[in-house]
Amino acid sequence: MEKWSYLFIVIGASLWGTIGIFVQALYSYGLSPLQVVTVRVTFAAILLVFMLLIQNPSLLKIDKRDYKYFVGTGIFSIVFFNWCFFTAIQETSLSVAAVLLYTGPAFVTILSRFLFKEWLTKRKLFALLLTLIGCILVIGLFPLEQNQISLYGVFVGLGSGLGYALYSIFGKYALAKYSSQTVTAYTFIFASVALLPISGLWRVDNIFTTPEFWTYGISLGLFPTVLAYLLYTRGLNKVETSRASITATIEPVVATLIGIFIFGDLLTTWQLLGIFSVLLAVFFVQERTQEKKVILEKGCQAQ
Repeated sequence: MEKWSYLFIVIGASLWGTIGIFVQALYSYGLSPLQVVTVRVTFAAILLVFMLLIQNPSLLKIDKRDYKYFVGTGIFSIVFFNWCFFTAIQETSLSVAAVLLYTGPAFVTILSRFLFKEWLTKRKLFALLLTLIGCILVIGLFPLEQNQISLYGVFVGLGSGLGYALYSIFGKYALAKYSSQTVTAYTFIFASVALLPISGLWRVDNIFTTPEFWTYGISLGLFPTVLAYLLYTRGLNKVETSRASITATIEPVVATLIGIFIFGDLLTTWQLLGIFSVLLAVFFVQERTQEKKVILEKGCQAQ
């Protein structure tokens, strides 16, 4: 079952890597980063509620005392990290923004140590190091290039990493009581309720009468959002939080490949090495079952 969980995480993260296609298309219609976030979470919320009403309406029942979890996943995580991520795309580039987003595993690993008492094993630390090196190479920060990167873009990019980390943290608490479908649905319900009143979407000229807006909006809500989050959250249910977030670093690799084959970007040898490093980290973080048992046994004895 754990292997399937890793597969769900990898597929979900790969779908996240396609987000730039839809975001850049929506930017061409004059939408701001906040408005694109609103489009994403609103279409996602509608699709998720419709899906659950057909499949199992009981999954939409939650305790009011648990709203705090979905304020965490929906507003502090989804709204915050999407705004940061989409702003970073504008300020830097898709590949730079994607890699800055994946400072998230570092935040998750540190927070998980204190909140969930997850062990900082040598494999985890080495996988994080491989991921960091790989991401630096993929975006071309090494060897040093002449292009200047927006300092503001770097800061909001790091903010997206923190926001991404918070989804894994709050999501872990919510999964203790609710299914992955419920957690994902209420994450986007809370996010859309918070954003719609302040988005100003209705001020964008002719946006709702443009067929392409609906095509890209629904696609953004479905593929790199609903399907991606359902798969990732399902995998998170059976995998350590820190391990899941490191595995999901396949996203910037997918984003880079999309840049090559769709937007005509060229890969250098260093970037190829970076992709290999990230992929190696994804596989390396998956410890053998026996090794994991030994670590857990030592932890129990220490307690």
